[in-house]
Amino acid sequence: MLNTSSLFDLNGFAHADLFPADQPAWTALHQLTEYMESVTYPRLDPGLIPDAAPLPKTIVLHQEQWLTADELRIEYGDATKGKLRVWDREKELTGASVIMAGTVLMGGRIQLGQGVLIESGALIKGPTIIGHYNEVRQGAYLRGYCLTGQGCVIGHTTEVKHSIFLDGAKAGHFAYLGDSILGRDVNLGAGTKFANLRFLAGTVPIRTSDGPIDSGRRKLGAILGDLTQTGCNSVTNPGTVMGKNCLLMPNTTAPSGYHPPRSIIR
Repeated sequence: MLNTSSLFDLNGFAHADLFPADQPAWTALHQLTEYMESVTYPRLDPGLIPDAAPLPKTIVLHQEQWLTADELRIEYGDATKGKLRVWDREKELTGASVIMAGTVLMGGRIQLGQGVLIESGALIKGPTIIGHYNEVRQGAYLRGYCLTGQGCVIGHTTEVKHSIFLDGAKAGHFAYLGDSILGRDVNLGAGTKFANLRFLAGTVPIRTSDGPIDSGRRKLGAILGDLTQTGCNSVTNPGTVMGKNCLLMPNTTAPSGYHPPRSIIR
């Protein structure tokens, strides 16, 4: 009930190797730092992208080439649906990603997929891997060791650290995720917060009907199975694991521990 295969469909997920099928889902968090340290990150153009300072101009990444947007035409459609489009005169730059002026990139180890939109005011620390067709919205704060699949959203003033988004996962507005995993097509309501550190010393236990299981982690937020949703202003306690298709109702605090598939937490 707590292993990867019971919580997630990893078909097509670019980083499925992080998730041993027969191990607890939080094993991926144990391995995340080493996994991301092993990646070869592309070189960011120092002439266009100052380190730890706001971008002076909007820039475009196309086929591993960095371009200024001065003479390009950009249609700011929904990036998660492949509707972010860029043209150089009459030629469409298929798969181009756009980083808007005012974005801050820190540390250099940042990988962008195709069709990504990063809006003004976002701050991204490396190492970070952003998958194809993601939106990183205005004011988002990625604190490093953040990894997203395809079609994800990291929303307005959402803070993320040491966390994984599977394909289609969305944290659209005012969220906090630390040491957490969002399954495929999970959606967080505005103001959702995942607490990841207990007041008491020691590692975070996962409460189950068969007794507590030691996660082995000092910090562990929430792990949400595929298609689970949270309501606005909801909170999870450290070590909360929800199965597939769960609902956490608005203004509700989820108790730590395992919640079976299709649970409704009120």
